[in-house]
Amino acid sequence: MPTTATLGQPTVPPLTHKEREVLHAVGCGLTNTEIADTLTLSEGVVDGHLARILAKLELRDRAAAIVHAFDCGLVVPGRGPRVAANPEPRAALRAAPEPQVRISVLGPVRAWREGQPVDLGHLRQQAVLASLSLCSDRTVSQEELLDGVWGLEPPLTKVVPVYIYRLRKILRSENATDSVIQRDRCGYRLVPGAVEVDVARMEQLVTAAGAAERAGELTEAVGICTRALDLFHGEPLAGLPGPFAELERLRLTERRIALVQRKLDWQLQLGRHSEAISELWALAVAQPLNEPVAAMLMRALYRTGRQADALTVFERTRRRLADELGVSPSRLLRQTQQMIVRGSDARLAPTTP
Repeated sequence: MPTTATLGQPTVPPLTHKEREVLHAVGCGLTNTEIADTLTLSEGVVDGHLARILAKLELRDRAAAIVHAFDCGLVVPGRGPRVAANPEPRAALRAAPEPQVRISVLGPVRAWREGQPVDLGHLRQQAVLASLSLCSDRTVSQEELLDGVWGLEPPLTKVVPVYIYRLRKILRSENATDSVIQRDRCGYRLVPGAVEVDVARMEQLVTAAGAAERAGELTEAVGICTRALDLFHGEPLAGLPGPFAELERLRLTERRIALVQRKLDWQLQLGRHSEAISELWALAVAQPLNEPVAAMLMRALYRTGRQADALTVFERTRRRLADELGVSPSRLLRQTQQMIVRGSDARLAPTTP
């Protein structure tokens, strides 16, 4: 066990700031899912932090971590973030002070200063701003910007400081003396609180939708998820050059597809099959090898009396899987097809991953 302080209380070995936040939340009784929502992390990252905390503190399990959090003073009885049995989904959507600048990357890169659109210049300059916007929680070095925007063909001149200077001038309000882009010895970053990036807003809405689902408010979850999807305006980072934009474009496109699947699955759970069919058809055309989407479309068609169409979707997907991947349909798809053939009315498990 850890060494004890003079007063008999355990001391906390060097934990990172994030590990201390996770330990504090564990001590307050939050589950890993609730910690992920509160700290805006994935559950996998929370699991990793907790495992390292237990190893560093030589604690047996979660219960011992809770006791330790109280003993070392990280958590004070009666104080701290307690999550109610039915959390209020709208809590994550409380109004915040209006930011000075808004930036959108979920489509062609755009920006607004005090509500007015601004011209961000040519594409590589936009790509520099996009890199800062998608790394808004940290400083981005000049070398990282060069690698991310120019890849293996960096410019011969020191162009990054020039682009930063121009962007600062473009995004600075008329009466402001400070820029929304700050520089330190390690590089550049957006000033926290001064800029709203649509990706951060999207993730905030996704967190609220998840809270609504856990509270049993699926109708509200669908509505919030729809608002998150409405932030997309075409292909993310459309037209931007560089390996960073290419990777982020793929990531954000996959993120959108996952959100659409999640929303459509909630609609099916609510019995809104007819409403979901057109969007499922479009997604199935765009993702012909996506078996969860095919299974959802089959369910929706079957529930609206279109059994033959549902079986056609199965056969079409089966052929595409065999021809393009050389594999058979998954268990999920086979079970859905068998349920339709039998004419069973039993509900299937959710089909989203």
